[in-house]
Order: sequence, then structure tokens, then C-alpha cells
Amino acid sequence: MPRFSIIVPSHGAAGRLSQALDSVLAQSFGDFELLPVCDAPDAPASGVASGYAERDPRVAPVHSPPSDGLAGARNAGMRAATGDWLLFLDGDDMLVPGALAELDARLRETGDVDVLYFEHERAPWWTGEPANTAAPLLARAPGGAFSPDQAPRLTGVQLPAWSAAYRGAFVAEHGLTFPAGHFTDLGFGGLCAIRAERVAVLRRVVVRHRLRRQGNRLNAPGEHQLDLLDQAELVLTLAAEAGLSPDRSAALFEQVVATVLKAVAYPRRLPPRLRRTFFRKAGRLYRRHRPAGFRVPGGSLGVQHRLLAAGAYTAFRALRAGNQLAARAAQLGPRPRMLRTRLFYRRRLRRPLDPNLAVYCAYWGRGYACSPAAIHAKARQLAPHVRSVFLVEPDAVDSMPADVEHAVIGSRKYWDVLARAKYLINNANFADAVVKRPGSVHLQTQHGTPLKKMGVDQSTYPVVAAATGSFAKLLARVDRWDYNLSSNSHSTQMWERAFPGSYEALEYGYPRNDVYYTATADDVVRVRRELGVPEGRTAILYAPTHRDHASGFDARLDLEAFCEAIGEDYVVLLRAHYFYDRGAARADGRIIDVTGHRSSEDVCLAADALITDYSSIMFDYANLDRPIVVYADDWDVYREVRGVYFDLMEAPPGRVAATPEALAALFRDGSYADERAAALRAAFRERFCQFDDGRAAERVVRRVLLGEPPESIPPVIPLAERIPAPTPVLERS
Repeated sequence: MPRFSIIVPSHGAAGRLSQALDSVLAQSFGDFELLPVCDAPDAPASGVASGYAERDPRVAPVHSPPSDGLAGARNAGMRAATGDWLLFLDGDDMLVPGALAELDARLRETGDVDVLYFEHERAPWWTGEPANTAAPLLARAPGGAFSPDQAPRLTGVQLPAWSAAYRGAFVAEHGLTFPAGHFTDLGFGGLCAIRAERVAVLRRVVVRHRLRRQGNRLNAPGEHQLDLLDQAELVLTLAAEAGLSPDRSAALFEQVVATVLKAVAYPRRLPPRLRRTFFRKAGRLYRRHRPAGFRVPGGSLGVQHRLLAAGAYTAFRALRAGNQLAARAAQLGPRPRMLRTRLFYRRRLRRPLDPNLAVYCAYWGRGYACSPAAIHAKARQLAPHVRSVFLVEPDAVDSMPADVEHAVIGSRKYWDVLARAKYLINNANFADAVVKRPGSVHLQTQHGTPLKKMGVDQSTYPVVAAATGSFAKLLARVDRWDYNLSSNSHSTQMWERAFPGSYEALEYGYPRNDVYYTATADDVVRVRRELGVPEGRTAILYAPTHRDHASGFDARLDLEAFCEAIGEDYVVLLRAHYFYDRGAARADGRIIDVTGHRSSEDVCLAADALITDYSSIMFDYANLDRPIVVYADDWDVYREVRGVYFDLMEAPPGRVAATPEALAALFRDGSYADERAAALRAAFRERFCQFDDGRAAERVVRRVLLGEPPESIPPVIPLAERIPAPTPVLERS
């Protein structure tokens, strides 16, 4: 039987779950079992937890349906637990180093207490000093094990579940579980404190609780706020039945009422139709459970107590009028800066949303490309009633397909459609001035799988952070997202870290990659002819990424010398990063510059093999199941300056070369496409081609534009059953 059972619900925390689990597994004290609780076997967090379980027998994943919520997840973990002591972590919390050793030592000192309370640290998600809110409460507790009557203010309702260790036999003896619904920590903490006979404290920080950027979900407005009153009723009723001492009853009542008043005092937590109802129910609870002889606090808090007890909602609302006005002011959205466009845009914002208008943009207006273009094309088939407008820069107008409606960025039409469109779809971000209107739907499609650090994760890398600009503005743009696309579980987790927000992750695949499964042999031949690939030649796509520490485009490889070294059977398709658009495709001997070609997907279809360094194109190209070679001549520098999410050298999509000579040798002897290369590619595809199956655009259109429920969306086709587009080599043989 392990000393500790550590239960970690993971819903909504897949991106940070690994850090929570690592913080436990790195403990110097190793006598524990670790129980990550996941929504379902196919949920993103389940993949993370299963990977840990394969590597460490102390990790035993548990499953709990999402409908059971946090309470259900914790209860599922408790049912599976076999340890002497129960500990709880949220999926994005961490145990501080040495925490378990400290807990074990303290428990040996105090003996078999029922509950051991300890300090925790609330760490701001971005900047600011951590706060230890438990320290003042625990500082007044006796030094050893003691009866709860000796510390009446230690009621359990002011501390979250992850700020205490609970003796397993005590919990089982009293049948203690987390009450269903929201605010379950208040219910469980109060019940445990009421039932406990001996408790102790540890005046050390054990858990580092990382505050979410989007705040505590319990503070969000909604009917779930009524659950707070149910939890309060549960605790106060049991307290009365248990016959607590007057000091304990008064302290418990005062702390529960303080929690209730927070919801009442900030009307944004409650829908307007429920505010009066909530207040009246809270007033009845107050009058029903007010202990005999309870003394109302002084000052403004005492006034609130009296108004709540009297059911005087109108007077209470008047007392909080100033805060309500401030809240309304905070709801005002940003406005365009230029006076003329600001006035025009504001007028358009007063008009109703057009439920059948969708606006698309790709690469900040560079043209008809990427996933927005793929979604646009599929919407024409499945949602023809939706008018679609593509936003483009003036110099991209000529490249737009003739049958695609567009608006030039900055024009009156541009601001008009942005103001009125219900659907806004982008693979980057809309301008800072764009207002997220109630009822509008913003879809972020992304434009690659992240190897390099993205979003706020770039903040610790000075070179790229300086180029990124204001992270506050970045996060304001993220706050507009309703949905965020992902092509694999790795991306889902990294986007959650890099772009913290309240959006819903759609694990549907990238629509731009659909073509890798829908293109025909004729499509492949057509594209090769358009690009000027000579018949009978093997085309190698060379696509290096951008270097944040370099100025201008650097091919990093002498392509003429490379072509000379590998022989006459090959030609090279050069595609620089989109930062370096060099115009239309052009040939120079055996080197064909395709940087300016509108579609990177077409270029990939035309290529027999890919050479790249650290570009995300490797993740997309892997869908074609064709050879990939990583040319990593400066991996250590890139990793240090740019930051990466995983070690590409440990899990490459194929052969790796660090010098021009080694790269050429791979093509001369054919090892770039041998069995070892194929095995590496298969593992890479298993990990990163998870949701790309040719139907991503359909899933997006059905869910976002047609509003179909998640259960009716076509499932992802298993990787083994997918058939990629034919290879050029096969078509020539």
C-alpha cells in the first residue's frame, strides 16, 4: 500500500498536465501512486497520461466522463486510490520540490490525524508575485496535532482540496465524497473539517497553484452560481447536526456567508434574470442557519450582512451601483484608432449581425491560401447560403480566383463586412481594432504544427520576444477566438500553453491538408507541369524556415553544389519561408524557385521528397508518406535562440544530416528513402498526422457554419486506412 495516492483531474489542462505529473515523479520521496483522471480514453490528456504510465508503473490513469465534472473526476480517483493518504492536484498545478518528503516527515510527527492542512502558492499566470493565502490562516493553529475546537477558524471552507492531505481510512469511514456540482471544494472541505477529530498543519508550501489566464471558471457567469448555495446548505446543515461549538459554528457561518456575498456583490457572475432569485435564496439560507448569538461584522461588510438577512435586494444593488457602472465600462470593446474609419466602423457595429456572412483571411491578407481557402471551398458545397468574403492586401488582388468575392484590407467594404459578419475565419489574427461582437464566431485555423515556441511561450527568448511585440495585445486577440483548430494532440496541448484562452479546441485536422488525401494522379501531374518539373526527374522540395536571429533569406545550403553532388536525376524546388515571397515560380538550371507559388500544398504534391530544417512544413508533408530529410546544420543554435517544444533530433521524420556532404550522401546512396527512414517517418506520422484524413474542412463547416452537434461530425479515419495522393515517382513508372 503506497504512502500517498495523488489524484490529478485533467479536464481542460492537457497542455500543462505533463508539468503536473513531472512535478510528482521528480519528488525525492517515491512511495506513492499517481492517478491522472481523464475524460475518456481518446481525450488529449489520456494520451499524455498513457505515455507516463508506460514509462512508470506508479502512474495509473483513471477515466471519468466529462458530465461528472470535477467532483466526479476526484471521486473516481478516490475509488481507485489504495494509499494511506489522499492528495489532490489540479491538472495545471505542481508539487514543489521535496513536498512529499516534508509531508511524510510531518505526518510521522503528528501521528494519524484525519486531515493535515498545508500552505500553497497561487502563482500568477504571467507576471506578479505569488501569493500564499493559506499562511495567515494556518499561522494561528497549534503546533502539534489538535482538536478542531482548538482552532475554530480552521473551518475547511477557505482552503481548496489541494491544500490538505486526507487520511484514506478517515474518508472511507465517514463516506466522504466531493458533492456534485460546482464549488465542490467548499462542500468537501467543510464536511471533512466537521467530521475530523484530530488535525494538524504544515507551515510549508506544498502545492504551486498556477492561476489560469482566463481566471477561475467558478467566477464565470451562469446558472452554476446557484450551486454555491447548495454547497453552503449542505455544510451548514451538517454543522448544525454535528452540534459544533459556538465558536466553530460562528466562524463557519461567517466564512460561508463571505463566499456567498462575493457572488452577490459582483452581478457579472449571475445572469440578470437570476440575480434577485439568488439574493432571495441566499437571504433565506442566512436566516435559516444564522447561529444563535452570532454578531454581525462591522463596517460595510456588516451592512451587507444586514441587507442580505432582510432580503433587501434593491438596497443591496444600490450599495453596489458604483461597481456595476465600472463593470459596464469595462465591457466596452476596443475601437479603431483613425477617426474616419472609427466613425464608419462604429456605425456598422450598430447594425445587426448578418447570420449568413463569413469573412476569411490568410497570412495577413496575402491571398487565397491555407486552411481558410480550404474551408471557403468546402462551404460553397455544404453551406451555399453563406456569403463568403476573403480579405486581401491590395497587391494580392490579382492573384485571387475570379469567382471568389474579396475586400481590400482597409477599405470601407473591409470594415463593413468585419462589423457585420457572424463568422470570422483566419489562420493568423484579425487587426487589433476588430471588435468581438456578441453572437459572432471567430475560428482560428493556425498555419502549422508547433515545433518552435509560440505565443506567450516566446517571452523567455529575447530575440523572438522583441519581434513579437506586445504580448498583452496578442492575448487580447486570443480572447476573440471561439474555436481553435488542431491537427494532433501535441498541437492541442501546445496551443493551450502558448495561447491561453477560453476557446474550444477542435481536433478536426487542418483543412489545407485535405488535398493530400483527395488529390488524384492527374492533379499531381498537372502541378508538376505548372511548376516546370522535367519529366523523368526526381523533384526534391527544399524548404528552410525563417531564422529570427538573421536578417534576410539565407538558403543555408549551396544548392548548385548540392545538385552537382547528387547527380542529374534530381531537380530542387526551392520554397523559402513566406516572409520571403520572391514572386512567381522561376527556374535556374536544376533549381526551380517556387517561393511565390500561391499554394504550398501544390508544391508538396509535386515533390518526391522533402528537405527541411525546422519548418512546420514537415508535419504537413508527412501526410503524403514520402521521404523527409532534416538538414540540421545549426540545431543547437536554433533551439537556444528560438526555443522548441521537443527535441527533433530524438524524433525526426526521417534521416538527419548536419553537413552538406552528409546530406548529398543520403541522396547518392538512396538511404534518404531506405527502411530506417521509413520507420522514422511512420512513427512521426503516428504522432503528428493524427487528425488529418481528407475531411477536416467538412468537419469544420458542419460544426462552425452549420452548427451541427459534435456527436454528428464525421469521425477521423484511422491512419492505417488513409490513402495519400499518388507519388510522382509512381506516376512516371
